[in-house]
Amino acid sequence: MLSNKAFYPLKAILTLFGIALLASAIAPTSAQAQKFKVLYTFHGANGAFPEGQLALDGQGNLYGTAAAGGAGNCSSSFDGKCGVAFKLDKTGKQVWMHSFNGSNGDDPTHGVLLGAGGLYGTTVLGGDTTCYSLGCGTVFKLNQSGNEKLLYQFSGTPDGWFPSGPLTQDSVGNLYGTTQVGGSAGGVGTVFKVDKTGQETVLYSFTGASDGCYPFGGVTLDAAGNLYGVALVGGASYFCNGDGVVYELDTTGHLTVLHEFGGGDGYGPGAQLIFDSAGNLYGTTENGGSSSVCLDGCGTVFELSPNGNGSWTETVLYSFCSLENCADGQLPHARLVQDASGNLYGTTWFGGADNDGVVFELAPNGTETVLHSFTGGRDGLEPDSLILAPNNMLLGVAVGGGDTSCPGGCGVVFAIAP
Repeated sequence: MLSNKAFYPLKAILTLFGIALLASAIAPTSAQAQKFKVLYTFHGANGAFPEGQLALDGQGNLYGTAAAGGAGNCSSSFDGKCGVAFKLDKTGKQVWMHSFNGSNGDDPTHGVLLGAGGLYGTTVLGGDTTCYSLGCGTVFKLNQSGNEKLLYQFSGTPDGWFPSGPLTQDSVGNLYGTTQVGGSAGGVGTVFKVDKTGQETVLYSFTGASDGCYPFGGVTLDAAGNLYGVALVGGASYFCNGDGVVYELDTTGHLTVLHEFGGGDGYGPGAQLIFDSAGNLYGTTENGGSSSVCLDGCGTVFELSPNGNGSWTETVLYSFCSLENCADGQLPHARLVQDASGNLYGTTWFGGADNDGVVFELAPNGTETVLHSFTGGRDGLEPDSLILAPNNMLLGVAVGGGDTSCPGGCGVVFAIAP
């Protein structure tokens, strides 16, 4: 069996909890894209290990975060640095870099949201050290010049700790997200809201029973104000047992499990969900699926469709490692994007020609195409979340590769034409 490579050595939080993370479709195809381009390479001082989702403004500027590097001193990373937020112009030149320093955040691994009033994001660590010596995590705001306002510092109980995904914003400016652990129930995570003044409200504390454990990937908001998300494990009737769930949290704070995974249809959902125009939800599981090549499965892409009576039907759209040596990818963990034709695009951390990850396209008929297979060299390794630009260009980050000043490379920002 193939075993997943160790996660890239980002921060202590990635291994602190050791959460148990770590049929099919029409035969996949492999077609290396001809229009892959590295837009920016990190070197450590200007950031290292970019993670999470980029944001794109109307002028073509890109914004994002890197988990390490910068000028702030923290003990949580290989280089003793706290990570950065950054802005690149449309030519790929870095316009500004904001360095976190621990007290204002540490380990910004989930990217930024370009919302009303500025850029918003979370840091997994930093801020209040009540719950953990490296800090319980923060919610921050940046203006267009990269100046930070610290909106909220988590304290563990009852508000949660280690925010674990990108933020979502509603029409009046409230921010929504998840914490991986903490809360007032089983200590296994929360859904939270932070308003424009920085006031935090815990909307739900997970219990570790049938509602799941360790919500990851943030939440998705529908037009009625309901929130949708995933929990990495749980779903069975006793504490934190099970293969993960998809849930809905309504405006009254009532949580409904829409789907409980069973291994064959996926295991370990950890990415933010997306809606299509018909109200279907799409996501990925890091493990599970029909392939027997990987321990616990190699990961899936799934769809949840509403039945009109409150129930939902899950369909596995693709199981990874359907090609020899996992040339089609292994361990998808990032948010999908969808184009106007219904094609889904995403990434896997591992698999591909060199086992350094792929960018893939999944057509509505279930055909998977590898758009780029990373080499671990200048093009990067372990790609993370994608965004789709108005010109249909895919933009994303690779956690490693590029400049080898960092172990495994400091990471890159890339563009790829489907």
